[in-house]
Amino acid sequence: MNIEQHKLTQATQIASPNFDDRPNVNDISLLVIHCISLPAGEFGGDYINQLFCNQLNPAAHPYLQTIYQLQVSAHLLIRRTGKIVQYVPFDKRAWHAGQSNYAGRERCNDFSIGIELEGTELIPYTNTQYEQLNAVITALLANYPTLSKQHITGHSDIAPERKTDPGASFDWNRITVL
Repeated sequence: MNIEQHKLTQATQIASPNFDDRPNVNDISLLVIHCISLPAGEFGGDYINQLFCNQLNPAAHPYLQTIYQLQVSAHLLIRRTGKIVQYVPFDKRAWHAGQSNYAGRERCNDFSIGIELEGTELIPYTNTQYEQLNAVITALLANYPTLSKQHITGHSDIAPERKTDPGASFDWNRITVL
């Protein structure tokens, strides 16, 4: 995998408006693993792209009525098929972590890269997703010297009162760069 101008060249690029500048572009020191499915437990549709681009139609599904006004994003999404979508360049602050704390540092969006896996906390992720995640992590570690394999965490670890992802279905032992 290659990164050029803070974009993963193997990813489909879909620009999200939900980002801003990092306070310190040289402090990218944390990887946060998330999971997402829209509606919950359904895979393969376009709702994730629509969510991250503020284009959800609340009339399309009852669940979307509860989230269509959110302004959120991630840097990357790894679909169950292994397809990778990038919404925000790595040097920008994606809005993925919300209120969060890692090792005493608040506002994890300021210094992290958010990677969403299409899935749920209870359904096992695919082999292809783990393969792609490992390749992405390897590329990120090679391109951002302030990242390290010791600072990869789950959303549940930085926001334990609010979040449970990537959940019990995520096998941390499958991250081979650790």
